[in-house]
Amino acid sequence: MNPASLEPRRKFSWPLALTLIALIGAALLIIIFLRLESWPARTAKQSTAELERVGRELRDAFVDVAHLQPRVTINNRVYLEKTTATAQLAILSRQIEVEHELLHTWAGSTKRVKLHGTFTAKAGFDLQQDVAVDLRPDEITVRLPHASILGVEQTQTEVLAFENGLWNRISAADLEKELAALPDLARQKAAESGILAEAETALKKQLEERFHAAQGLQLIFQEKPVKD
Repeated sequence: MNPASLEPRRKFSWPLALTLIALIGAALLIIIFLRLESWPARTAKQSTAELERVGRELRDAFVDVAHLQPRVTINNRVYLEKTTATAQLAILSRQIEVEHELLHTWAGSTKRVKLHGTFTAKAGFDLQQDVAVDLRPDEITVRLPHASILGVEQTQTEVLAFENGLWNRISAADLEKELAALPDLARQKAAESGILAEAETALKKQLEERFHAAQGLQLIFQEKPVKD
């Protein structure tokens, strides 16, 4: 007979096994609870890091297009302050032609001056005004001023009529006044030509070509604040 068979069989301890199972289960529950408790913070940290990356990409797009770093906020927290190397951003230019006439009669004597001016009008944005980017997980909003006529450059002036009356003569002041009226007329005509809306559309297209985000890009053009 084998002596080993004479040794008493070891009994399986159910209480010990149940205790070990309970301890393992409690440890797993604690780990899961801690992970769940820290999940919002970890998710928020990852989301903020992603928005900061998007903010840097949008900043780079503005620098390429406008030589401007806009003010960038992420979830109402300022991430980047505005800096600019230029005061204006010209987007489009257009040739504008205008005419102005002086017709004046005094004591039966009439003088007449008619001028034709050719100008190059530039449309774009005043970067001294507020340019701000607001980044949120579900949307990206860019606020900037409406496009405006940045300047009109006179390229040619023609005298279409220069007629003196017998005693109602054209003076130097008359000519100066007529010449001064031409740039204002050119600026007004340029603003009415549709170039401002075209400049805003062109800027939006340039930014979208350089910047791509899942949230999309919403541009809001704001009126210039009224000074007291």
